[in-house]
Amino acid sequence: MKSISSIFVLTGISILLASCQTPAAVQNRQTGAPTIPTAAHTDTPITPTITSTSTPVTPTSSPTLAETGTNTPSPTPQAVGPDQFPVGVNPLTGLAVAHPENLSLPPALVSITNFPITSRPQAGLSFSPFVFEMYIGEGASRFLAVFYGDYPGDPLGNNNVDVGPIRSGRRPYESLRKLFRGFLVFASASPRVYPYLSEFNVVYGNDQDVNQALMKSSQIQQIATSSQSRLGKPSLIGLKFDNQPPAGGKSGKMIWVPYNKLDQVIWRYDSGSSAYLRYEDNADGKTFTQMTDRINGKPLTYQNVVIQFVKDHRYDETLFDFDLLYITKMPALLFRNGQVYPIFWTTSSSTYERTTGLMRPIRFMDAQGNPFPLKPGQTWVEMVPQFTPTYETVDSQIYSELDKQRQPGSGNWAIRFYVPALEK
Repeated sequence: MKSISSIFVLTGISILLASCQTPAAVQNRQTGAPTIPTAAHTDTPITPTITSTSTPVTPTSSPTLAETGTNTPSPTPQAVGPDQFPVGVNPLTGLAVAHPENLSLPPALVSITNFPITSRPQAGLSFSPFVFEMYIGEGASRFLAVFYGDYPGDPLGNNNVDVGPIRSGRRPYESLRKLFRGFLVFASASPRVYPYLSEFNVVYGNDQDVNQALMKSSQIQQIATSSQSRLGKPSLIGLKFDNQPPAGGKSGKMIWVPYNKLDQVIWRYDSGSSAYLRYEDNADGKTFTQMTDRINGKPLTYQNVVIQFVKDHRYDETLFDFDLLYITKMPALLFRNGQVYPIFWTTSSSTYERTTGLMRPIRFMDAQGNPFPLKPGQTWVEMVPQFTPTYETVDSQIYSELDKQRQPGSGNWAIRFYVPALEK
């Protein structure tokens, strides 16, 4: 696999220190609303397969992890969505928000780096209803974090905190921006990428330290407020949430996603918090650290981890794109409550889209097209190529063991990422 060292240099663009900027100083591009075609794109889905036939096992919590503490979810009805949500409930989490007035603001989609490891812990991820992780080339993955509803803040409620570090824009961001009907925040972009992006705000850091491209949470909220009249009130319905886990799941207590031998992700289910905790190797292929949020020091805890299989396009070493719009049915795996479920995702145009002319975020469904419930809370999406192998492996942190060994019924799942082939 290729080294990740070459991604540590920012593109050569004139610099401004992010923390000194005002919203007016941030470069931005604004365009009109997207046009929604009336016909949905049709794909031939590959049904995800779970080979385990064992009785689901309820994982036990780790005393060490349970003692660290996690965010307490807001009270929520037993089930909400997909089409109607109580006043003040975030349709991306199924939970009540502290500031319901923010639900009328467009979402911010912020590009957050994962390399170099000096960028860790990142700031703000624990406040994001959805985070999308994707491979960007040269052995590295990157995050696109959605901020909507309540914005990042310190333990005293102050939202004058840094979010980031923020890095460059990528082509898949535009499709996700359209689906959430929001705006992008990133730190520059390749000339091969800029023309494909719209509704963005660019913040620059110090080119001697790529971790310095940061934006205040309050500034993100100000941009959302100023963009409201142009982007309109967001329409983010379509997801279903239910505290009660569905029947038919199999044990899913651990997930291993190796984007590279030096960029491995392990998610472990913690029954004490009823959520998945994120661990990542320190770019050495063997030493794993539990990931936290720089703002509050708390572990990253996500109630849902989704493996989203996508049709990818790799044009060269660092230029990728995904088919995300107008998809009728594609496979996914949902991990929640220590269980794994084979499901599907869709962005097809239904009666809602054709009637309103508005897009909605990615929705999840069963094989019959019925909405499949997420657990109320936050969702992390790992985007991988559609034919990525999945299998049950051993409970280990050793790359060769996770890669080669098979242990059906273990509940330890390998999502064996391979870099897609170049398109000819």
